[in-house]
Amino acid sequence: MAGLIGDSWRLARAGVALARHDVILPGEYQKRLPVPVRIAGSALRLIGGGARGRPGERLATALEKLGPAYIKLGQFLATRPDVFGVETTQDLSRLKDKLPPFKEGQARKALEAEFGEAEAAVLFADLGVPVAAASLAQVHRMETEDGVRAVKILRPGIEKKIDNALSAMSRAARTVERTSVESRRLEPVAFTTTIGKAMRRELDLRLEAGGLDEMREISAETGHFVVPGVDWERTGQRVLTMDWLDGVPLTDPAALDLPGVDRVALANKVTRGFLTHAIHHGVFHADMHEGNMMVLPGGELGLLDFGIIGRIGQAERRFLAEILWGFIRRDYTRVAEVHFEAGYVPADQSVGEFAQALRSVGEPIHGKNAEEVSMGRLLLQLLDYTHQFGMHLRPELVLLQKTMVQVEGVARGIDPAHDIWKAAEPIVEGWVKGQFGPAGAAKLAARNAREVADRLKRLPEMMDKAEAFLDAQATPPPPAPKQRFAPWWGWLLILIVAGLFTIAQTAVLLE
Repeated sequence: MAGLIGDSWRLARAGVALARHDVILPGEYQKRLPVPVRIAGSALRLIGGGARGRPGERLATALEKLGPAYIKLGQFLATRPDVFGVETTQDLSRLKDKLPPFKEGQARKALEAEFGEAEAAVLFADLGVPVAAASLAQVHRMETEDGVRAVKILRPGIEKKIDNALSAMSRAARTVERTSVESRRLEPVAFTTTIGKAMRRELDLRLEAGGLDEMREISAETGHFVVPGVDWERTGQRVLTMDWLDGVPLTDPAALDLPGVDRVALANKVTRGFLTHAIHHGVFHADMHEGNMMVLPGGELGLLDFGIIGRIGQAERRFLAEILWGFIRRDYTRVAEVHFEAGYVPADQSVGEFAQALRSVGEPIHGKNAEEVSMGRLLLQLLDYTHQFGMHLRPELVLLQKTMVQVEGVARGIDPAHDIWKAAEPIVEGWVKGQFGPAGAAKLAARNAREVADRLKRLPEMMDKAEAFLDAQATPPPPAPKQRFAPWWGWLLILIVAGLFTIAQTAVLLE
């Protein structure tokens, strides 16, 4: 009961904040939301009013007051000027790295708690003032004998705030999934669980240091991004120290006007760098908004903030590459077949009809640059098809899908005429040839042989488990306990405010 009351209070607070700032999503999204959510949105709009400023300003203010988890939502929305409008996304962009810093005294206390008072005084003797503050942490500049360093320190009490927000969102997701059959296709509970795990990993900066070091090695090999090195001696659970990158953040419009900056080449680096990491290496930076990128001297692109690292297996990499390659070659039948092979589309659907639907998506945008394509209409069309063909959101691909949306949005912001298909072609083609050519066939055969050998080694264990399963099936299950429901007032409160989460989640998926 205490958890229900606490979560309901936090959701009600979110509803009041959004209503007070008159935050209303565009009508084309509202009509695609479940009926309970539309009712909740209408009720909230009735009690709003009086808020001043542009819609993006009101939304940014509301999300900032609600805390880090909601700020992350704002960061997702800010990458899509083509969907939400340039003005709104510019207003939201300040959520990326322009939040008020916490006091230097609190930063010192965090260092002393991590390293001890005496050691912290030596290791961080020349710690400077904060130079950037984001939703989870802030960064200080520091001079050392080995060069300039960037010191990232988590905000005080951030762990508790994240846990509370995620608990409320999870409860809302469960309620929405129970009450709305339509919402189950979007897997709100699995979506929230996946994002929650990623956000909690961000709160251990030792994990970020490991991901940063891995991405630095890959980036040194591929050459698309510049990634700083880790100062391991000055890194702990709540503190991360790394090399200082001297550049201009991509959130600053002046960054694209620096000498030596080629907008076309820079946009290609964003797209090709991400695809190279994801397809060729199976690991990628999963929070690629402009606040985590900076333009370096000579037009190089620096990458920062590796709190969320995404990973996909060999099978997912193959499916991703084949889907992109099929769209590039306009082979919609093969794209449809890959979706069925991967289980993205239920087996009772028609491959031919799904290929027909994909053709209606691909042909209007083939050969056109980003300026000629309305991504808003395209995304709504794709959403319609996911409904018609019974497709469910795949939780293991949430980070990949979200990052692909961010990457495309950032690249379009750099170069409005960016052709994502042309940019992706050499990366995808190289991987497909490497996997399905003679060399790729030899690697696949070797990998299959190892898997067969491993399975044979585990055969006795698997037989024991199968025997135990059969024994358990022979025992009749105990009677199922009666389902318990929350009091009517609790459900009423949750149903009103749960719509807030679904509106936000659907906006992220639609962008």
